[in-house]
Amino acid sequence: MSIALGSDHNGFRLKELIKEHLKALGKDIHDYGVYSEDPVDYPDIALKLAEAISQNKHERGILICGTGIGMTIAANKVPGVYAANCHGAFSTERARKSNNAQIMRGVGESFCDKMIS
Repeated sequence: MSIALGSDHNGFRLKELIKEHLKALGKDIHDYGVYSEDPVDYPDIALKLAEAISQNKHERGILICGTGIGMTIAANKVPGVYAANCHGAFSTERARKSNNAQIMRGVGESFCDKMIS
């Protein structure tokens, strides 16, 4: 499974941890940035990742940021993309199974495990 990752500067460190976790699970990971903790405009990352999902370059996407609200709104502007702002394993699982969300914003290993199942 190909998974796209993206974050703003607030989510950079967590994105790097999630990337290592997913690589250890044998997942194909593509990192859409950011690559440092320097301030960025989060919509740029969210749109780049969502466009890749809409072009079927990856099956899933994970966005990491402060609240998830802005990135989720930005990703949902891309036609055919469903992004969900998930707050735990249950909402992540429901976003995938009930709403067919391809992109999720959330945190932690349990989030990652539910997102890719």
